[in-house]
Amino acid sequence: MARATLLLALCCVATLGGANAAAGRKTVGFYELKKDDFSVKVANWGATITSVVLPDSRGKLADVVLGYDTIAEYVNGSSYFGALVGRVANRVANARFVLDGKVYHLYANDGKNALHGGHRGFSKVIWTVKEYVGGGDSPYITLYYHSFDGEEGFPGALDVYVTYRLSSPYALSVHMNATAVDKATPVNLAQHTYWNLGGAGSGDILHNTVQLFASRYTPVDAALIPTGRVAPVAGTPYDLRSPTPVGAHVREIYGGKAGVYGYDTNYAVDGEAGSLRKVAVVRDAASGRALELWANQPGVQFYTGNFLDRVVGKGGKVYGQYGALCLETQGFPDAVNHPNFPSVIVRPGGVYKHDMVFKFSF
Repeated sequence: MARATLLLALCCVATLGGANAAAGRKTVGFYELKKDDFSVKVANWGATITSVVLPDSRGKLADVVLGYDTIAEYVNGSSYFGALVGRVANRVANARFVLDGKVYHLYANDGKNALHGGHRGFSKVIWTVKEYVGGGDSPYITLYYHSFDGEEGFPGALDVYVTYRLSSPYALSVHMNATAVDKATPVNLAQHTYWNLGGAGSGDILHNTVQLFASRYTPVDAALIPTGRVAPVAGTPYDLRSPTPVGAHVREIYGGKAGVYGYDTNYAVDGEAGSLRKVAVVRDAASGRALELWANQPGVQFYTGNFLDRVVGKGGKVYGQYGALCLETQGFPDAVNHPNFPSVIVRPGGVYKHDMVFKFSF
């Protein structure tokens, strides 16, 4: 933590606008993308989405993602608000895997398991701003991070890029790609934004309806590690193929420890992995806002904020349990230890590609 504090002391923190005003710099700051009454802010600490502001059905603007006011709070936070997580998102059992006959040991930061890349994953580093256009017809920002060989225990250097872009009408696209430089390595990136379509801090999301285009899921053990099975959702509380209130079955789902309930579940998205297809639809009746997610990954982690515990966020608002939901498209969790899961291994010179599109309506 002292290292992070020192880092902030050395960096200028600012909110930036304009065209390529900060391209190539490693200044830590917030960068705004704005298209009429639709705006998104991104921090290059953790390639983090820090706000998404858009109208409701009455034209009232609200920020619909959870987060903090300052970079220091993101540095010290533990909820992964809005961050790009990796090198391997989600959990790796026993913080180890075998690749090409060699055992690799990772940093265990979730009990005996590795979570979201380890102690200092991609959500806890400074990304370089490569390109930035804050306004116009297609505002965007491209961020870059070089992950070194052995970082958090992972083999091989990795060059990682993410581009966030706004388009009409009310769409936010996320394009991630990563090139394995010199060694085979697992790569599984995820975008960890917490959504509350009624507005961040406006209450829980149990009344929202959610529809997931997934007829199978990966059951887990008590530590939320996949068992290796891919099971049908039919006849279970995991069946969200039709629009369903988030709270309808939330108390029937083990949430990760005794007394905690809620979804923290990987679903196998229907259709052909690698092709952009509809993953989920979320609706908030009170505001009239809806979110439609498209992506090209084999899985999506549906998380209902089970471990949010009165976190103080933007503007002093308090985020309680079920105060938001996450839709993290991804490869299957712990795929490195389950040969029957879609592979997340990228060979030298190979390129990992992950595309997401969030479409909003109201």
